[in-house]
Amino acid sequence: MRDNMKIEILFPETCNLYGDIQNMEYLKKCLPDAEFINTGLDEDPRFINEKIDLIYLGPMTERMQEKVIQKLLPYKEKIEELIDKGTVFLFTGNALEVLGKYIENEDGTRIEGIGIFDTFAKRDMMHRYFGAVLGEGTGLDFVGFKVTFSFSYGENKDCYFFDVKKGIGLNKDSKLEGIRKNNFIGTYLIGPILIMNPLFTKYLITLLGVDEPKLAFEEEIIDAYNDRLEEFKSNRIK
Repeated sequence: MRDNMKIEILFPETCNLYGDIQNMEYLKKCLPDAEFINTGLDEDPRFINEKIDLIYLGPMTERMQEKVIQKLLPYKEKIEELIDKGTVFLFTGNALEVLGKYIENEDGTRIEGIGIFDTFAKRDMMHRYFGAVLGEGTGLDFVGFKVTFSFSYGENKDCYFFDVKKGIGLNKDSKLEGIRKNNFIGTYLIGPILIMNPLFTKYLITLLGVDEPKLAFEEEIIDAYNDRLEEFKSNRIK
């Protein structure tokens, strides 16, 4: 493994819905020598002044989205700089919405976003969407689930994460899931994605500069992934 690898987990005390914090717990087992930094909502992000190899933000409540936007907005230029330079980001669930232009409530009021991506989200708090997703991208098959009260809209055809084969993409009319720019990856998939998609986890670790990554419990977790993939490709998972 590369020396002095640093992974920053943003606001884990609040941005940890659906068990997605287990993404980082599993990554700790795969990268036992890396430094994992838990940055609380009342702390300054370490990526401001330190070289961070991976920045993670998990799903959160709608009220927390507003607080996260307020927290990260002063660092918009820094985040854009890091994305442009190829720093690895992983944003899961509705975390990607905070980097869009705005989030619209049912009554038409808007919460201004950080504005890094040319997308916007619409909430419908009376109708929660739940569905399975099967997708393909980066030469990999993806499996996972979406649980959300909101969908994203806007132009992502030149910066999407993967093509959806079963389920929906950014919204019910899209088959393009997530946002990918350089090494920034944002996806609505919850699950957690790194445990459910071990081949993607390997790919993510290579983005961090590890040439031949070895996963924790590799044989077992890949066997489980292959079984899950077969199930998703069948008609047993809708």
